[in-house]
Amino acid sequence: MTFQPDDTDRKILRELQADAGRSLDEIARAVGSSKTPVWNRIKRMREAGIIGQQTVMLDAEALGFEATFFVLIRTSEHEAEWQRKFLATLRARPEVQEAHRLAGDIDYILKVRVKNARAYDQFYQALISEVRIYNVTALLSMEEIKSTVALPL
Repeated sequence: MTFQPDDTDRKILRELQADAGRSLDEIARAVGSSKTPVWNRIKRMREAGIIGQQTVMLDAEALGFEATFFVLIRTSEHEAEWQRKFLATLRARPEVQEAHRLAGDIDYILKVRVKNARAYDQFYQALISEVRIYNVTALLSMEEIKSTVALPL
């Protein structure tokens, strides 16, 4: 049977999405409960796979990563071996923040975060030297208007 979060679980998840670094006491107060039941619910949601890896959100620009490119990839290769190599290449590249396989004319879209255009070109050259790609289009993001990992609970 699959775990189904109730209203209290959803409140806890909203609080964790807003700031998982807060103390358990603060989260419990915010959801109108006490620490132990909140801890037990969090533990149960981790075990069920609803809560995954916890990490820290860094300010990319403050760290010098000023360019975000959305890379559209079309390929004429669809064999399992090509796909395995392509996916391994993407996973090995720290610049790739997201990668999605698409339906339609474009096969893949990547979100690539780099310091500047020269760094993007180095990424691009490395990518095409490792896997054969039919067509690559890179779109430079001029401004990030919204970015979130929070789900609409």
